[in-house]
Amino acid sequence: MKESAQSESSPSVRSGIPELDAILGGGFPSGRLFLVRGKPGTGKTTLSLQFLLEGRAQGEAGVYITLSETREELDLVAASHGWSLEGIAIVELGIQQEGAKPQAQTTLLHPSEVELNRMVRTLEQEVETRQPKRVALDSLAELRLVAQSPLRYHRQILALKQFFSARKITALFLDDASTEATDPQVESIAHGVIELDMLLPDYGTDRRRLRVLKLRGRPFRGGFHDFTIRKGGLSVFPRLVAAEHHAPFVRESIGSGVAELDDLLGGGLDRGTSTLFIGPAGSGKSTLSIKYACAAANRGEAVGMFAFDENVGTVRARAESLGIDLERHEKSGRIFLRQVDPAELAPGEFAFLVQELVERSNARMIVIDSLNGYLHAMPDERFVLIQLHELLTFLAQRGVTTLLVMAQHGLVGNMQSPVDLTYLADSVLMLRYFEFQGAIKKAISVVKKRSGGHEDTIREFLLKRGEGIRIGKPLHKFRGVLTGVPIYDGHDDVMLEARGHERGL
Repeated sequence: MKESAQSESSPSVRSGIPELDAILGGGFPSGRLFLVRGKPGTGKTTLSLQFLLEGRAQGEAGVYITLSETREELDLVAASHGWSLEGIAIVELGIQQEGAKPQAQTTLLHPSEVELNRMVRTLEQEVETRQPKRVALDSLAELRLVAQSPLRYHRQILALKQFFSARKITALFLDDASTEATDPQVESIAHGVIELDMLLPDYGTDRRRLRVLKLRGRPFRGGFHDFTIRKGGLSVFPRLVAAEHHAPFVRESIGSGVAELDDLLGGGLDRGTSTLFIGPAGSGKSTLSIKYACAAANRGEAVGMFAFDENVGTVRARAESLGIDLERHEKSGRIFLRQVDPAELAPGEFAFLVQELVERSNARMIVIDSLNGYLHAMPDERFVLIQLHELLTFLAQRGVTTLLVMAQHGLVGNMQSPVDLTYLADSVLMLRYFEFQGAIKKAISVVKKRSGGHEDTIREFLLKRGEGIRIGKPLHKFRGVLTGVPIYDGHDDVMLEARGHERGL
């Protein structure tokens, strides 16, 4: 991601999360106050600890001021990520002492005023003593509770902002968003606002995302960005913007290693285009994608394959049975094969994985098998087609050939796709079953190719164990192929086998 911080006059403070820094246009502007808001469990504490640990790595003193959690609880959070908080001052300012004692209720001074003054006085003393460059305050919910009066609370937030600003301290104020409505006054006081959110799908893992609501004086990446919390902290996946990723490439046709298939496509697939393999289950779509991937690897190109529907063992076994040496290319590092669990992967993380393969490993081909699994990975996402369009546009602008596999519902008759993606793909290969002399055969045809001409014929498609993929001669006496119930009225002299006993893979 391109950072815009170079044009910014104020220095940036790195958050400890490179992708978040990119979203912020280079990091947090130095010496400012930022509001980090989110419900419990969204990752506010983890983010603030990463922020302080990054400061420690840069030789900057940091203070974590906690009004709710104890030092022991913070140590447990840090240990779960493999961190040590040594060198970071932990200041506990829990509600206690005067405000918590029964006898304090008889004083002429309101207990909340006593408690608020004590907390703020202790906070200022700790900061003056330790002279930190970074501070995290956890959380505003407790401060709001102690202040009781909205006027007293807002006035205290403003005073703390001025206190930290005068000492050029970059501060993160955490808020658990426990109130029913947002607090526009606190948002207006803060230099920037980051909102953390957590989605709870009916099935699968929780989905977390963040967005920058405000950042004064600096352009930032808007919208929602998926992130996960794993050992080691937050991993943020910035929203992909295809317009930022142009790269020159040579437009050329690439072959499959099967001459008849290349002829069917008018010379082969074109680099920088997307191709949809569509057809019923078992018709050979996945095998076609494996063949193209291995052909690219034979040319010395890097390939990324994402299996949503099958485990990698099944993919390897299919390739081996047809004489396609997929494992050799995996061992050489030319093919990256990853099994994807649709219930565990957010769409933003998948797009980030693809982007990493293209930009860091120079992948020239990406295979998504299948789009059915990709769609199942985000059943609650309303803008899945926009996200897929952005991903395909990015790949096209980088000269990457993309292969998309989609299974249609049913085997014969009027087959339906879960979603119409034919308008997104540059080329569409259709596979169908047909009957001939009491045997089930497969047919393949090209119904669309934006980048050039192609055959408008129908050919037999055969998967032969030990022999791989074979494409027959054009069949001119077909009828009803597009209806899903094709009938072949020709002779068997153009068929690959008069009576096929091959098993479709």
